Amino acid sequence: MRINKEGYKIIGISGLLCLLIWVFFYHLLVNHAAQTLLWVGTAFILLFWFFIVGFFREPRRVRIHDADLVFAPCDGRVVVTEVVEETEYLHREMLQISIFMSITNVHMNWVSVGGKVEYFKYHPGRFLVAWHPKSSTENERTTTVVRMNDGRQVLFRQIAGLIARRIVSYMKIGESVEQNSVCGFIKFGSRVDVLIPKDSELLVEIGDATVGSQTPIARLSKK
Repeated sequence: MRINKEGYKIIGISGLLCLLIWVFFYHLLVNHAAQTLLWVGTAFILLFWFFIVGFFREPRRVRIHDADLVFAPCDGRVVVTEVVEETEYLHREMLQISIFMSITNVHMNWVSVGGKVEYFKYHPGRFLVAWHPKSSTENERTTTVVRMNDGRQVLFRQIAGLIARRIVSYMKIGESVEQNSVCGFIKFGSRVDVLIPKDSELLVEIGDATVGSQTPIARLSKK
């Protein structure tokens, strides 16, 4: 299993803390013949650390290219499919598809469409639960707009949640990005919004599970 580079520091620090906690409990319990409690504590500490390691896992996935399809930007479950008025950059009605990631999901993010990064902005903000309707506009987030080769624009928004306090984006204005290439990472529970032309064909429903870079979530209409 590969580990995403965003996890190296956290894995190292958490591993050191787990080791110090284990040493403390070892010296506390070993002289009191509490061997069973020591083994239980050791198992719990190891499971906790392996969970941290697993959170930053980086799966190997086939990169799919289809300019007519919009792919899921992350693993998770669809929580919103609705037409909204986009007011930050595009200033028009767009079809919004939102995917919530639980702490057990892979938290890498992929670019839903290929093209050139036209707009990028980081927004500091609140940490409402990621499925809250206001999280898209009030939480800490990044907004990216990719202009496809045919001129169509797709907006991609990474949103921090109640637990997530660190959004990582690799997107830079003016750079060309390939469809389903890795574009960022959100640590510990979060949400991703994709806003596409409102006349697109929706391919998912609320409650559907998605696999990042593999699940088609919409089909763009022909220009």
